[in-house]
Amino acid sequence: MTPDGPEDFDEFVAVYWPRLVRVAHMLTGDFHEAEDLVQVTLVKVYAQWRRLSHVDIQVYVRQALINNNRSRLRKKRVAQLLSPFIPEALHRSHHGDAEALEHRAVLVQAMSALPARQRAVVILRYWDDMSEQDVAEILNCSVGSVKTHAHRGLRALRAHPELATYTSARS
Repeated sequence: MTPDGPEDFDEFVAVYWPRLVRVAHMLTGDFHEAEDLVQVTLVKVYAQWRRLSHVDIQVYVRQALINNNRSRLRKKRVAQLLSPFIPEALHRSHHGDAEALEHRAVLVQAMSALPARQRAVVILRYWDDMSEQDVAEILNCSVGSVKTHAHRGLRALRAHPELATYTSARS
């Protein structure tokens, strides 16, 4: 996939939209804000599309997503209520969905308590299954910094009262 024109951009969006929205949802804690964040990011990426090389596309988009989320947080500076449920998941009626939704709600609540940098590292490293080197490149920091943020983020998640209560109740 080379960034030559609108068709390639459309193909990129079609392939990566769900993954970008999932990552953005974990960053924002709200499905609708996540979609908005991805849309804003993709508008900015489209403006630079012809200048991007084949290797840089995914890294560039993730960096832009993280940076746009930071900008969104700086601009708002207002406490937001996080919706613990993904709207489309509410309409499924498979066995175990209630338990999965409860687990997701607890996880989203715990993730929302993390500082933005730790949350970004934990999401990219464990949710998006990226290497420490890739996360460092996206966040423009050292691998050691990624390891530190991951360690502190996981420690905070383990100590989070809602998550600890949920995991101890399930044991």
